[in-house]
Amino acid sequence: MSYEKVSQVQSYMVIGTKQTLKAMKKGGISKVFIADDADQQLTQRVVHLAKELNIPCERVDSMKKLGTACGVDVATSTAGVKQH
Repeated sequence: MSYEKVSQVQSYMVIGTKQTLKAMKKGGISKVFIADDADQQLTQRVVHLAKELNIPCERVDSMKKLGTACGVDVATSTAGVKQH
């Protein structure tokens, strides 16, 4: 399950669309998680950039669960794993 993967690398996570996009552009992301229940207009930029940069993109079903797996008390539409 994807949430389990996120929980395992919690300390290496970039949380939120703006922060994820910024880190992707700097070349610091190895994988992206996108919540299916998030606004598609918002997440579409992350999906396109991930394809452009050949970054694996994994879908999860819930913003709330993704936020919890990242260790935050708010829902998050996207999250990225920092390269380490």
